[in-house]
Amino acid sequence: MERSAACALLSRYVREPGLTRHCLATGAVMKALAVHLGSDPETWETIGILHDIDFELIGGDMEQHGIKGEMILLAEGIDPTIASVVKRHNHHLFAGTYTEPVDIALQAADSASGLITACALVKGGRLSDVTVKTVTKKAKEKSFAAGCDRTRIAPIESLLPIPEFYATALGGLLEIRGELDLS
Repeated sequence: MERSAACALLSRYVREPGLTRHCLATGAVMKALAVHLGSDPETWETIGILHDIDFELIGGDMEQHGIKGEMILLAEGIDPTIASVVKRHNHHLFAGTYTEPVDIALQAADSASGLITACALVKGGRLSDVTVKTVTKKAKEKSFAAGCDRTRIAPIESLLPIPEFYATALGGLLEIRGELDLS
């Protein structure tokens, strides 16, 4: 699925600008990770963009999150493999079951995209001023970006070292910083 089609599909189900930016950011991190890990960047980016497609529809019901997303994606004719990854990303239901690189990457990308964006906001919205050192330091401060679950980032170490992950994620986000309202 091309990025423009994934974004168009997302916009049919997600209206809140902050959630849209989060999905785009997660997609950018997933794409960068796929390139780094030798996987399919288009597929991984699509997964990242669509991972929260059901979030507004479920109204906070985490027992439905991901499950409803899979249903939407299958009804829209999306590859069942992509839909299945979206379903499984709900760590409230599937924690401890992530063994595939795409699942591990999505957990890390979902959380790190918010952490890195928060780092940029502290720097006046200048993502270009954020470094791996900045992210590493801020990740240790539990009160900073408190909604970012650091335990979902840690398993990425089975695929690449955390500093390398942060560098890859930063690179992906820099590619779309304008869409994220960052400089």
